[in-house]
Amino acid sequence: MGNRLNSVRRRFEPLLRRIFHAWFLLVRGMTLGVRAVVLDSENRVFLVRHSYVAGWYLPGGGVDLGETMEQAMRRELKEEGDIDLTAEAVLHGIFLNSHVSRRDHVAVYVVRQFRQDRPPEPNYEIVECGFFAVTALPEGTTPGTRLRIAEVLDGKPPIATWR
Repeated sequence: MGNRLNSVRRRFEPLLRRIFHAWFLLVRGMTLGVRAVVLDSENRVFLVRHSYVAGWYLPGGGVDLGETMEQAMRRELKEEGDIDLTAEAVLHGIFLNSHVSRRDHVAVYVVRQFRQDRPPEPNYEIVECGFFAVTALPEGTTPGTRLRIAEVLDGKPPIATWR
């Protein structure tokens, strides 16, 4: 099933991306998303793999109408990783995600204090997730994800764009 899903996703991913962004163009002048660098006590980072796009990503998603960036980040962490914050997250930066759209921006938070009672079961959106050592990130971890992790953990200076 996994190989078939990957094949279908690869075939339709460019079309789905265009459809989603065309829809967002109609309903939003600018798109805003959130991502979180969630680090456990061993500095392993939590990553997710979606059903509809290739690669491993930091958990996150779009900010809904009437929702703050922090509320969106908390909601996405709960939905994608069954993660509840036990302290405030720290805003790492806001990045232009121009490889997706010249109108897309992503706010990135750093989360170090949280509770995850158990890893979530795979679902229609998140087919795989987990904590990974920075030295052993899964194959397919996206360039933007790697950049944000390096900025947070290695102290590399943030750049203004997602990649």
